[in-house]
Amino acid sequence: MTGDAVKAKNGSMVAYDGQMDFKKLSGGGEGIRGMVTRRITGEQMTLMEVKGHGTCWFADRASEINLVGLQGDKLYVESSNLLATDSGLRTGTSFTGMRGASTGNGLFTTTVEGHGQAAIMSDGPAVVLRVSPQFPLTVDPGAYIAHQGNVRQSFQSGVTFRTFMGEGGGEAFQIRFEGDGLVYVQPSERNTIAGDV
Repeated sequence: MTGDAVKAKNGSMVAYDGQMDFKKLSGGGEGIRGMVTRRITGEQMTLMEVKGHGTCWFADRASEINLVGLQGDKLYVESSNLLATDSGLRTGTSFTGMRGASTGNGLFTTTVEGHGQAAIMSDGPAVVLRVSPQFPLTVDPGAYIAHQGNVRQSFQSGVTFRTFMGEGGGEAFQIRFEGDGLVYVQPSERNTIAGDV
């Protein structure tokens, strides 16, 4: 950093050189309005602002870090997978409906938009999958990290009578993405409510 700032997950700094100042941000960096919105939605995210001159390194539980460049577009990301953003990027919350409920993450997700880079975390190297009108994509909710572009998502259930008889394939719920954009998944699955069916 050369006098500029980044927003990062609170407590994620592991080392720095030069001169750095650290300040906790309220409401996921969105001020009082953001704090109220995040409390209501349950999409919790505690950030700090790091400002200064030098190099600062961030990490969280030895997760893989993936940089996503934004050119005025919006990234939808699970708050638990967001590590850091350029200070000029705006964060917010967005309604996810049943997708969030199936993952156990709630009905809302974090949005990041503007021009700059966001660092997202994954358990193992993230896989970036293209969605196009000709090729929709279906994703396990426990592996989903983020998506961007002109993408619509819907919730699919594979629950049948066989599921309740213990003969299901273990993939009771999925998220279907249609449109044009990118979906980020991790090569590992979080424990989800859907995984317990």
